[in-house]
Amino acid sequence: MRRIFFAVLIMMMSMATINGQTLTERQKGLAACACLMAQGDLERLEPAVRTALDNGVTVNELKEAFSQLYAYTGFPRSLNALGVLSRVLENKQPGWQEGKPWTRPAEWDDARKAYELGVKNQTQLSGRPFDYTFCPQDDYYLKSHLFGDIFAGDQLSAADREIVTVAALSGLEGVAPQLAAHKQGAVNMGNSQQLVDELSAWLSQQGYTLQSRWPKGEPNPYGKYFIGQSYLADVGGGVMNVTFEPGCRNNWHVHHGAVQVLICVAGRGWYQEWGKEAVAMTPGTVIAVPAEVKHWHGAAKDSWLQHLTYHKDVQEGASNEWLEAVTDECYNKIK
Repeated sequence: MRRIFFAVLIMMMSMATINGQTLTERQKGLAACACLMAQGDLERLEPAVRTALDNGVTVNELKEAFSQLYAYTGFPRSLNALGVLSRVLENKQPGWQEGKPWTRPAEWDDARKAYELGVKNQTQLSGRPFDYTFCPQDDYYLKSHLFGDIFAGDQLSAADREIVTVAALSGLEGVAPQLAAHKQGAVNMGNSQQLVDELSAWLSQQGYTLQSRWPKGEPNPYGKYFIGQSYLADVGGGVMNVTFEPGCRNNWHVHHGAVQVLICVAGRGWYQEWGKEAVAMTPGTVIAVPAEVKHWHGAAKDSWLQHLTYHKDVQEGASNEWLEAVTDECYNKIK
């Protein structure tokens, strides 16, 4: 048990050492949209697009970002994201900016120029000349198309392109080598190391990705008492880690003869006692749930949530009583 507490303490301290925010709201908007686009989460992408446009991202910048990311996520997700943007613009708000007019890059009409630009961009991003001799086809595609044709567009700077790429890869599984390379590439293309580190931390803290030191575990065997999908992992010492997908929450319930302790370690969510306002849960939040108090806890609508839980002051005959589900009406009232 003490080892678990020390691990939590170290993790919280490390989070507290992150320097003050340097990401702009515009950059956060681009990153959120890129990450959700990569995951194919169109439901969460739509409000993220609106927020990005509210915070200074232009329409043409989003078009450029979603187009660029087809090279990393495939045309289906790129086209789906552009479809979301198109629907959002059906109710275009006065403050939203169209942005710099789109112009056809000259490199599109000169294959040699596109290739030379790609070599230059790839060398800068990699920090050295890069030749993928194992597969000449991919080597040519990377140089001529990705870092040539695509990077020739002038809607996004090279630094912004790497923020978009890092955010997208952060939302995917099985791409750790590429993510690591692009984190370094983001620095090489003009972002500070602090900003790149902050980007990764922000995506996790806001629940766009589930980057956590704690195991996700297996589907929750108590899933019938939850709305949405959750996962459970035994981390030792009587402590369990519960992971909630966005919008997932457990039913109202009561712990008889025991105090439940919740420690939020990733994402964002809510805790609510019967008759009281909901309390926000973010990394570092610790809640002691009194015995005999009716309550629920779960993820925010737009974020994963991960919390540790254990019981203390356990008395003989202690039990857990599951009650009715938390209705959408109750859940959606939370701001």
